[in-house]
Amino acid sequence: MPAAALEPPCGVVLAAGAGRRFGGPKALARTPAGTPWIALAVRVLRAGGCGEILVALGASLEEAAPLVLSDATVVPVPDWASGVSASLRASLAHAASGTSPAAIVMPVDTPDATPAAIARLVRRARPDALAQAVYDGAPGHPVLIGRAHWDAVSAGAQGDIGARPYLIAQNAELVECGDLWSGMDRDER
Repeated sequence: MPAAALEPPCGVVLAAGAGRRFGGPKALARTPAGTPWIALAVRVLRAGGCGEILVALGASLEEAAPLVLSDATVVPVPDWASGVSASLRASLAHAASGTSPAAIVMPVDTPDATPAAIARLVRRARPDALAQAVYDGAPGHPVLIGRAHWDAVSAGAQGDIGARPYLIAQNAELVECGDLWSGMDRDER
């Protein structure tokens, strides 16, 4: 008898920061055509195969929450000023109340991300999985964090340091995605 298929991973959009280098919260950023980056991130995670989508908001919560698509859940991050680690911890804590086997994590400042890059990680989603998209060998987003690693990742994330040290220490699978898009995040308007 074939093994039962796991439910899809949840998608996590990290969008709680103040965006100091950007000149304002990236959660409020839009494309030249006016599409919110938050909406793009939710759509790309959904199209790539994620189930529940969580959007971590903090610095601009009241203004950004209406930009979150109705099929996604806002995760408030009250301690957002302490760094990206607060967003990651809040999102994984929220995800832990569900049954997703893994989380696909990406920052909101990757509006050019493609569903195909998400799908490459979604195919690897298991509770014990760890994977990171790389672009011509350079680490980037998204990352896949299996449920079995959520507590350890949360414990190790500090300030503006997220999951990267844990991914390195645990020898996460590197998934080349340079053929799909640049992998570049945006720090300037």
